[in-house]
Amino acid sequence: MSTTHDITSTAPAETDARPSARATGRIGVFGIGLEAYWDQFEGLEDRCKGYQADVEAQVAELGGEVVSAGLVDTPQKARIAGDLFAQGQVDLILCHVVTYATSATVLAAVQAAKVPVVLLGLQPTRTLDYEHVDTGEWLANCAACSVPEIAGAFTRSGIPYDTVAGTIRDDERAWSRIGAWVRAAGVARSLKRARIGFMGHAYAGMLDMYSDFTMFHGQVGAHVEVLEIDDLQVRTDAATDEQVAAKTAEIREHFAFADPSSDPIAGPITDAQLDWSARVAVGLDALAKDFELDALTYYYRGLDDNPQERLGAGVIVGNSLLTARGIPTAGEADIKTNLAQLILDRLGAGGSYTEYYGLDLDEDFVLMGHDGPGHIAIAQEQPVLRSLKLFHGKRGGGLSVELQVRHGDVTILGCTQTADGRLKLIAAEGASIPGPTFRIGNTNSRLRFDLDPASFLEAWSAEGPTHHVALGVGHRIQDIEAVARLLDLELVVVGKDAAARGSRLSASANDRHVAHRPAPIGGR
Repeated sequence: MSTTHDITSTAPAETDARPSARATGRIGVFGIGLEAYWDQFEGLEDRCKGYQADVEAQVAELGGEVVSAGLVDTPQKARIAGDLFAQGQVDLILCHVVTYATSATVLAAVQAAKVPVVLLGLQPTRTLDYEHVDTGEWLANCAACSVPEIAGAFTRSGIPYDTVAGTIRDDERAWSRIGAWVRAAGVARSLKRARIGFMGHAYAGMLDMYSDFTMFHGQVGAHVEVLEIDDLQVRTDAATDEQVAAKTAEIREHFAFADPSSDPIAGPITDAQLDWSARVAVGLDALAKDFELDALTYYYRGLDDNPQERLGAGVIVGNSLLTARGIPTAGEADIKTNLAQLILDRLGAGGSYTEYYGLDLDEDFVLMGHDGPGHIAIAQEQPVLRSLKLFHGKRGGGLSVELQVRHGDVTILGCTQTADGRLKLIAAEGASIPGPTFRIGNTNSRLRFDLDPASFLEAWSAEGPTHHVALGVGHRIQDIEAVARLLDLELVVVGKDAAARGSRLSASANDRHVAHRPAPIGGR
C-alpha cells in the first residue's frame, strides 16, 4: 500500500498566490448483471444493487466524485450509461462486475467517454460454503464470472483497462489499488487544466532542458504560459512597503538564518538581501495570481549586475514559498521536471527540484539536491537561508535555501522526452536517510535505493532522462502508474524490486533492473 504523508501542516499560509489546485477526480461507476436473472432468482437484483451502492460509497470515501449509472443489465441501459459518463466528462470509469453479464452489456457504457476503465471483480465474501450454496447464492458471489470475457472484448475493441480482483469490504490490497486510480484521476484532471508558467529561457547548452511546449498541450492538456522577465519586474517594482514587511515576517517564520559557513563563497545575511528577497517574493505572488499559475519554471542569465540579473538571483526564497503552497517551481527552465513536480504535488507528496550531486560508495547512498528553491513543506528540519556571494555557474548572488528532505520513504520522478517527441516518466522509490550533507546553501539529501549507487545511476541513465528529478515524500509508484496510464504516458520504474510489482517486462529492461510500465493499459 502506498505510504502517504500530510505535507500541508508545515506549508506557508497562502497570501497573494493562487491556492493549490488539487482537483477531485470524476469517477464514472456502474455495476453490471444479467436481466434474465432477476425473475429467476428472487432478491438477487436487490442484493446486486446493494453491493454496487457499497462500492460507490467507498469510492466517494476515497475522494472521488462519483457519477453513478447504477446497475446496468442490458445493452440498451449500457448506451444510456455511456451517454451519462460522456456528458459528465468523467476521468475514469469503474465497472463493478457484480454478477455475470454479457460483454455487450458493458461495451456501450464505456465507449463514449473515451477514458480508461478498471474492471472490479469484487465479490462479497472471501469463500463460500460450497456444499450448501445454491445457484442463486453462487450468482450473488460470481464477480469473477465475466471479467475475462469483458477483458477480451476490450482488447479487441481497443479500450484501455485494468483489473482489480478481491472483496467488496476489508480488502486492503484491492482497495489500495482502487485508491491509487481514484487519486490518479484527480491528478490527471488537475494536469489537464494546469497552467505552467515559463519565464525567461533554458540554461544555455543544457540540451536536455529544451522542450516543445506543444507536447505539454497535446499530450497532457496543460497550458504553457510564456512569460517575460519583465512580467516579474513590474510586479516586483509595484510591491508596497507593507507587503514587503509582511513577506519579511513570513520568511523569518519559516526559515532559520545561517551564519557564514567555511565555504568561501558564503557570507553574512544582510538586511538588504532579505529586503530584496521579500520584495521579489511579493512580485512572484502577484505573478502567480495574475496569470493563474499552477507551476512555474524559470531562468534568466542577466549581465553585469543589470536589473534582470538581480531579479533572477532574487527569486529563490519566494519560489520556495510558492512551492510549499502548491505552485511548484523549477530553475534552469526545466519545464519537464516542473511537470513531474506538479504530479507529485497533486498526489500530496511534495516535489522538490533535485539533481544528482554524488555517489557515496562507502555508505551506500546517492546525494541529491539542487541550488535554488526547495520544497520547504517536506523539509526534515526548519529550512536554512544562507547568503552566497555567487551562485555557481549562474549570475549574481543572494539568499539561497538549504534543507534535507524529510527522512523516511521517498519517491523520485523524472520527466524526459523520447526521440519521437513523446513525454516519458521515470521513477524510483527509496528512502531519505539521516546524516551530514553539504552546507553550501543548496538543498541536498542522502537517498538510498534498492540498488547500489553506481548500479542505480547506470540504470537511471539508460532511460535517456533529463538530469533533474522531482523528489517527494512517501512511496508513490502505484499512484504514478495510474497517472501515467490515464495520461497515456510511458512510465519506467528503476530498481531491482520493480519486477516484483507485476508489470510487463522486456528481457533487456529486466537485465537493467528496470520495469517498464507502458501506457496505455491493457486492451491496446
